[in-house]
Amino acid sequence: MSTGNPAWSAPEQRESPWAAGLTTSAALLMGIGGVWHALAGIAAVMNDEVYVRMPGYVYVVDLSAWGWMQLLLGILVVVAGFAVLKGQPWARVLGIVLACLSLIANFVLLPSYPFWSLLIIALDVAIIWALSTYRRAVL
Repeated sequence: MSTGNPAWSAPEQRESPWAAGLTTSAALLMGIGGVWHALAGIAAVMNDEVYVRMPGYVYVVDLSAWGWMQLLLGILVVVAGFAVLKGQPWARVLGIVLACLSLIANFVLLPSYPFWSLLIIALDVAIIWALSTYRRAVL
């Protein structure tokens, strides 16, 4: 029952500056991570000897195919990052899914390039955190 009193009306929703900053940060991190994935993919496609093969490693992958997957993942991450910057709600969900795929891909690559893989995994965790904590604050 509304009494006409403005104190009883629903508060106006505004976007929190923190949420907007985290979203922008996530979009920029996605752009950086996507370019890194694309560069790693190009390196693997051009010369599949660039990655160290680990004998006896449980996950055996064809490095040329791996390079194409990295390149495609990189392009998709960059496109999703631009869409996040444009404010598309679907892009945040896609960004989280792509960051999860990137986490898995870099986990598999961990024995070959541990420092690089850990760097990308940390970047992916930051992206997932920033995209999943976005919400409009009620002020």
